[in-house]
Amino acid sequence: MPTAVLVDGAYFIKRFRRIEPQNAYNAERAADLVHRWAISHLSSVQSKANGSPTDRRLKPQRRDLYRIFFYDCPPLDIKHHNPITKKAVDFSKSKEALFRVELHARLRTKRKLALRLGHLSKGVRWTIKPEKISALLKGDIQILDLGADDVSLETRQKGVDMRIGVDVASLSFKKQVDQIVLVAGDADFVPAAKMARREGVDFILDPMWQSIPEGLMEHIDGLRSTCPKPALKPRETALDV
Repeated sequence: MPTAVLVDGAYFIKRFRRIEPQNAYNAERAADLVHRWAISHLSSVQSKANGSPTDRRLKPQRRDLYRIFFYDCPPLDIKHHNPITKKAVDFSKSKEALFRVELHARLRTKRKLALRLGHLSKGVRWTIKPEKISALLKGDIQILDLGADDVSLETRQKGVDMRIGVDVASLSFKKQVDQIVLVAGDADFVPAAKMARREGVDFILDPMWQSIPEGLMEHIDGLRSTCPKPALKPRETALDV
């Protein structure tokens, strides 16, 4: 039976930008790597005994692909006034929106890849960026020192986690696959993983080299990242990658 690869889009984009910061808004590169790194999960190497226990050789194994599922939301396309400058900002023309639109368009052309889109919550609000909050709390800057780029519009995805859970359940109960690879990094998927495992599905987590919450290993059957490991930042440990 084949393998299905499920990709949390927001998580993938965050890690992709950590791995290749020079391509942060290169939608063509991101789409190609979604497909390439997902396909890489179909290949594995197993040792095969040949005669004596000391006589072993590596035998490549190749699994069939059922489908790649990519979960994301359409970009923000509203106009909102920046609280610092009081000027209207058209988010549909932002770099992030243009990147997301092109990424989704390119993903739709990829073979055996299904794009699953949720939606963004209508309740949005401006917030001060974390590094500026830290500076404010330390007294390094004052409120009047904040500029237009020191605030961002906070949004929330709706329907993405639900779609992942529904697809995991459908694939498992219908016996369409015997292995599911999930590209994600938090524990929200644990109930779906437990259900899939009860149905006999081999559940693999790909956190793209991000450290995972303690105790999460007991809810999956394996841990494997196929993307390149990002370089360490100054003062960063291997567990923080």
